[in-house]
Amino acid sequence: MSSDPAFGELALQVRAAGLMERRRGYYLAKIGCLVAMFVGGWAVLVVVGSSWASLGIAAFLGTMSAQLGFIGHDAGHQQVFASRRANRCLGLVVGNGLIGLCFGWWVPKHSAHHARPNEVGRDPDIADALFFSSWEQARSRVGRGVARFLERWQAPLFFPLMVLRSLGLHVSGARYLVARRDRVAAVEAVLVVAHLALYVCLVVLLLRPLQAVAFVAVEQVVFSLYLGCSFAPNHKAMPIVPAGGAMGFARRQVLTSRNVTGGRVTTFVLGGLNYQIEHHLFPAMPRPNLRRAQHLVRAFCLATGLGYCEASFLESCCQITRELGAAGRAAMLRPVAS
Repeated sequence: MSSDPAFGELALQVRAAGLMERRRGYYLAKIGCLVAMFVGGWAVLVVVGSSWASLGIAAFLGTMSAQLGFIGHDAGHQQVFASRRANRCLGLVVGNGLIGLCFGWWVPKHSAHHARPNEVGRDPDIADALFFSSWEQARSRVGRGVARFLERWQAPLFFPLMVLRSLGLHVSGARYLVARRDRVAAVEAVLVVAHLALYVCLVVLLLRPLQAVAFVAVEQVVFSLYLGCSFAPNHKAMPIVPAGGAMGFARRQVLTSRNVTGGRVTTFVLGGLNYQIEHHLFPAMPRPNLRRAQHLVRAFCLATGLGYCEASFLESCCQITRELGAAGRAAMLRPVAS
């Protein structure tokens, strides 16, 4: 993973402390509870039936979908089981079957992000974003007029446009499955279609038309905002690596990542993503071990001069909007014909 002797020593310390060992009991209990709550939410909707109270259930299901998404994230990083096949099966059931997102599309995309975080042209999370690290990137993707508008107003639009996140994930996954056309993709497609069919049938049969539309909108908006607010604080407004930039593994991972401070509640709400530096240095480390690894990782980062960026959730959001705002003000000063 890295030729850095200091990082190699850290990796040995982490393994000696047992922090890379699987936490099967933790995950089985957590998955069981989340699936029970998710299924229970749908059961309550069946009992409540055609009522505007269903919107509260929709918000709850959106929250549970995001929590299940964190399980899919951990499975994609091989954190849950020792077997790659078992992790993939879990990811397919949770991702494709329960929340309708294509696990097979997301894993390589997310792996590419981990390999080259915040690197222009290599990190798909930069390439797929609605917000841009440069005028050239914006103009090449959406055209000069739209690009200028989005670049100028990206700070106030950042959080409102997060509501489109789940739509983008669903569309990208569907395009991936259509393009693949192989047996593996067929299995994934069957799971996604089964999820969609059951979802639509329940909503249409249980709710009046206007209630059904509102239910879907609330569930997806909550899901989108929850995911967006869980992932955005980790890398946004952190240093951007130029295309082809030479940088060691540990330096790249630490300098482009930000931890979110807080206790066990923060860890639960953010699915362990608040320990982003630890996660990027050791992506296969099970989620409950990240907190235990923090003191080792922080000491390594400070001793090697890499720094260790931490901020509260509110502080990280303020940093993001300040940087986007500065980019927007700079866009106003740029000549239109540039």
